[in-house]
Amino acid sequence: MSASGAASQTLILMFDVSMFLRHNFARVWAIAPATLLSLEVGYISSVMVTELLSPPVIPYQSMEHIRPSILPGIQKLCLSVDYITDTMVSTITTNLNCLTHLDLRDSPIMEPRLAFDLTNAGIQQINLHGRLKHLSLVRSQEIFPAYFKRVNDLGILLMADRCSDMESICLGGFCQVTDTGFRTILHSCAKIYKLRIYHGPHLTDLVFHDIAATSLTLTHVSLRWCNLLTNHGVTRLVSNENLSVLDLRDCRNIGDEALRTISNLSKLKALLIDGSDISDMGLSHLSKGAISSLVSLSVRGCKRLTNNCISFIFDESSNCELRELDLSNIPNLSDAGVLLLAKRRIPLFELRMRQCPLISDTSIMVLASMKVDEEGWYGSSLRLLDLYNCGGITQLSFQWLKKPYFPRLRWLGVSSYVSRDVLDALSRNRPFLHVGFHGEELGTTDQWDNTDNLYMHDYDEVDELEQWLDGENEGDDEAIQEAENIA
Repeated sequence: MSASGAASQTLILMFDVSMFLRHNFARVWAIAPATLLSLEVGYISSVMVTELLSPPVIPYQSMEHIRPSILPGIQKLCLSVDYITDTMVSTITTNLNCLTHLDLRDSPIMEPRLAFDLTNAGIQQINLHGRLKHLSLVRSQEIFPAYFKRVNDLGILLMADRCSDMESICLGGFCQVTDTGFRTILHSCAKIYKLRIYHGPHLTDLVFHDIAATSLTLTHVSLRWCNLLTNHGVTRLVSNENLSVLDLRDCRNIGDEALRTISNLSKLKALLIDGSDISDMGLSHLSKGAISSLVSLSVRGCKRLTNNCISFIFDESSNCELRELDLSNIPNLSDAGVLLLAKRRIPLFELRMRQCPLISDTSIMVLASMKVDEEGWYGSSLRLLDLYNCGGITQLSFQWLKKPYFPRLRWLGVSSYVSRDVLDALSRNRPFLHVGFHGEELGTTDQWDNTDNLYMHDYDEVDELEQWLDGENEGDDEAIQEAENIA
């Protein structure tokens, strides 16, 4: 639990609040300060949300004893619930008059029944008071392949009538919505600059067919798991030349031609094209344009890529600003590719190469020996290195993860088969290093919408305390060696 801001304006509860007895939970919130503006809850049942925001009405209650509304000044509400329902949405939008930011997501464990689902009737209750600027409704398939099957184009049309002033919309899991519904959003919400659509199986290129005729100035677009989207649709989309974040992960029909048009985006900061059909030659288009502005690039799971993609991304003639690179799950990426990367001396902050079977200890040695400038420390720029489940990584490479190598490293991903003694010795040697060995994604601490911050990480520099601790732990180099020998 955390609170921040003047007079506790923000409250974040990252635990399961449904563990509380429901009547006790409502009593606790009755004393919530009226100055509370933002609330984020890690998990809560939809029934508790409804009961919390709609207290029971007592018959013949006098006006003097009417219970005041809970959270009267709340402006931002982020909830992870069991089911997003009509009742919960209606209760939220009816009782929270000042709401400007609504972020709801669920992960059903089974197909929702009608009473526990969102329908056309519920979604048209969104933004009753007309103050919403940001809306996110996401149904995750993490546990069970459930979708919003009771919302179609009509529901989106009715919702869009109230959303003309909306600036950011995220819709995930709306499997019955077609191009008609998505185009309604683009043509009805003239102020929108952030658009995110996840699991849109009926979204095609037609959504963006006439987008150039609109007054939209899109800067952030995410279209994940939209497999009917092709190069043609991307070409239409990038007519918005102000795009700074473009997320096309798991759109499998996107290829080299799309990269040719994307390369013309001079303001692009983050590009994510995981699982697409691009090749090494496709990435060469980026070196002729967008690579000069790109700060974050992810090509995870692009099976056609080889070591040559490194040469194309980091063309010697281009002015590269890249600081975050994800090369995970590329079967043909090997130590030779990492050697090419080291030769370019690009000062990367984050490098992810998880589940690359040809990456071995040699890659760690190369990165540890890398200098980004003549006077810099070895491996000085890397803050995050993810090597989880790389086929050739052994415990021998941990000699290259101790001081003085990688002096700024804060996040390290390795496989679970590494000896616990080796990990413990490394932790003592580098107390500020976060080591993940269960396959978790590193460096992501926010469960809500975080694509805005893909290239906005605030990395702590080495402070006096850490320098002192480094001096105190010099003897742990021998401990790592001893642990490796035992392993």
